[in-house]
Amino acid sequence: MPLTFDGTVLVPVADPDDGERTATALAPYLSPSSTVLVVNVIEKAGGAPDKASVEQREEYAKEIFERARGPLEGEAGTVETAILFGTDIVETIFEAATERDVEAVVFEPREGNRFVELLTGDVARRLVKEASVPVVALPQTDS
Repeated sequence: MPLTFDGTVLVPVADPDDGERTATALAPYLSPSSTVLVVNVIEKAGGAPDKASVEQREEYAKEIFERARGPLEGEAGTVETAILFGTDIVETIFEAATERDVEAVVFEPREGNRFVELLTGDVARRLVKEASVPVVALPQTDS
């Protein structure tokens, strides 16, 4: 039985390439009744100075959303976007997922080595381990 998302899925994306790659991987699993909520989390420094201004990060998020929309056009009934702010990326994603009553959080794992994962806290691993809603890791695409 093939997997199809007929309800709302939340898709966290980190950068324009990730947005396009994840949307391309997700598109075959959508139906006309699907709603895709593409989100970009702007990590706040929690009292420390932020790495970039909010305006710069919002512009970057718009670029991410533009790239993610392309592969989803005609596949999902609705595509929505949201910029989320939080000091913990994973907690922020699951808070939004709960608020929106999504069917699942869907992502495509990015390649990275274990050293980088240890330094960055490995968001993908935390998404799976700390899940408060179903989490689906899509097969990686060739692009």
